[in-house]
Amino acid sequence: MRRLLLLLISALAITGQTMAQGYQLTVKLKNYHQGKIFLGHYMGKSTFLADSAEINATGTAVIKGKTPLNAGIYLLVMPDKQRYVETLIDKNQQFEVSLDTSDLVNKTVYKNSVDNELFLAYNKFLGSHDEEGKAIQEKLKTAKTAADTAAVQQMQTTLMNSINDYRNKFIKEHPTTILTTIFKAMKEPEIPQRPAGEDSTFAYRYFKGHYWDNVDLTSDRLVRTPILEGKLQKYFTQLVVAMPDSIIVDCDDMIARTRKNKEVFKFVLWWLTYNYESSPYMGMDAVFVHLVEKYYVSGQAFWLNEEQLGKIVSRAYAIAPNLIGAQAAPLELKDTASKPISLYKTQAKYTVLVFWDPTCGHCKTEVPRLDSAYKARWKQLGVKMIGIKTEGTREEWLGFIHQHHLNDWIHASDPESTSNYRRLYDVYSTPVIYLLDEKKKIVAKRLGVEQLDQFLVRTAESTAAK
Repeated sequence: MRRLLLLLISALAITGQTMAQGYQLTVKLKNYHQGKIFLGHYMGKSTFLADSAEINATGTAVIKGKTPLNAGIYLLVMPDKQRYVETLIDKNQQFEVSLDTSDLVNKTVYKNSVDNELFLAYNKFLGSHDEEGKAIQEKLKTAKTAADTAAVQQMQTTLMNSINDYRNKFIKEHPTTILTTIFKAMKEPEIPQRPAGEDSTFAYRYFKGHYWDNVDLTSDRLVRTPILEGKLQKYFTQLVVAMPDSIIVDCDDMIARTRKNKEVFKFVLWWLTYNYESSPYMGMDAVFVHLVEKYYVSGQAFWLNEEQLGKIVSRAYAIAPNLIGAQAAPLELKDTASKPISLYKTQAKYTVLVFWDPTCGHCKTEVPRLDSAYKARWKQLGVKMIGIKTEGTREEWLGFIHQHHLNDWIHASDPESTSNYRRLYDVYSTPVIYLLDEKKKIVAKRLGVEQLDQFLVRTAESTAAK
C-alpha cells in the first residue's frame, strides 16, 4: 500500500511544460565559494528538488534550464541544506539574487524581478513584527485569568488586522501578480449577518458556499505553493460532512472546478486520491474507489504511464469487494479437524472475522485481547468469532489456540488455497478484522479492539432502543 502512495507522489512531481523559454537564476552568495546551491519547489506542502548548480570561486552559481519552470514558490537552499530563501517564479524566469547568509531577509537583493522585490518587502514587513508576535506568545503562556487571555487575544487580532491590511492594499495595487494570487487564496469568506428567515446553519452554509471564491483555479500558480493543499485540507476535514457519500459529491464538485487548468486538475485529483486511499478513518476507501473508477479507469489521469495506472486501478479493485455495506464474500474453509466451515452457514447476530498469523508479533498481542473482549461482552451481544489462519504451520496455529484458550472461536484455514480470501478481503498484512451483521454484510473493518468494542456496544444499544 505504501508503494502505491509513493507512486502517486512521484508521478505528481513531474514538471509540465508551459512556456517556450527556459529559466536562468543567477545566485551570488557572500559566504560561499564552493559547493552546490539547490533549487527546490513546493508541491502542496511537500518539497521536491527541481535543479542545482555549482558555486564558483567568486560565490556565483547559475541555475538554468531549457524547459521553463512552473509558477509557484521555490526554495533556494544553501549548501548546508539547512537554510533557504523562498523565491517566487512566474512569467519572468531570468533574474539575479544576491544572498548573505548572516541575514537571509534584510540583506537579500534581487535584480530584474519585480515579483521577488515585492515578496521580499512583504517578508521584511512580517519580520518587523517578529518581536511583537513572540511577545504575544509569551503572554499567552503566562496568562492566568480570563481577562489576561482576552487582552492577549485582542493583541493577536490587532496584529492579524495589520497583516491583512497589508495584503489587501497589495491586492489593490498589484492585481495581476503571483503574490496577489497567493494573498487572495489565503483570504476566507466574511460571513454577513444572518438574514431573517435563515436558520442556525446559515453561517456554515455561507462559509462553505463561498470558500473557494478567492482561489484562482484557472491557473497553476497555487499548485507549487502550500496554499492550495492547506485549503483542501481544511475544506475536506472541517466543512465536508464526514460520510463517504457526502465526500464523494464534494470531490466531484471540487474536481469540476479545476477543469480549466490541467496542472490544477492533476494536483487536486492526486490530493483527493492520496488523502482517501491513506485515510485512517473507516469507510473512506469507498471515496478512493469512486475516484479511481470515475477518473482513472476512464483515462483522465493523463500524467500516469500504463504501469502506474495499472497499479492504482488494481488497488481500487482489490478494495472494492469489501467496502462498508457490501455483502461479504463467501468463504469455504476447513476447521482444525479438516472439516468444512462455511461463513454463510455460520448463524450469528454478528460475526467477527479475524485473519491472523500465529507467528505475527502484532497478532500475538491482539488476538488474546480480542478474545478477552469477546468473553467479557461480545458473546452476550450475539457475536461469533471466526479466526482464519493466514501463515504459520499447523502446529504453531494449534499451539497458539491451546496456549491462549481460544476455545469459543471457530478456527479455520485454507490448506488448499481455494477460497481466494486474500484478494476478496484485501488481506496482505495481519491481523485484519471484519465485523459482519446477521445477513453477512460488512458493517465495520480494520478496527482495533477498543474501537470494535465501542462500535459493537453502540450498535447493540441503538438496536435495542428501536
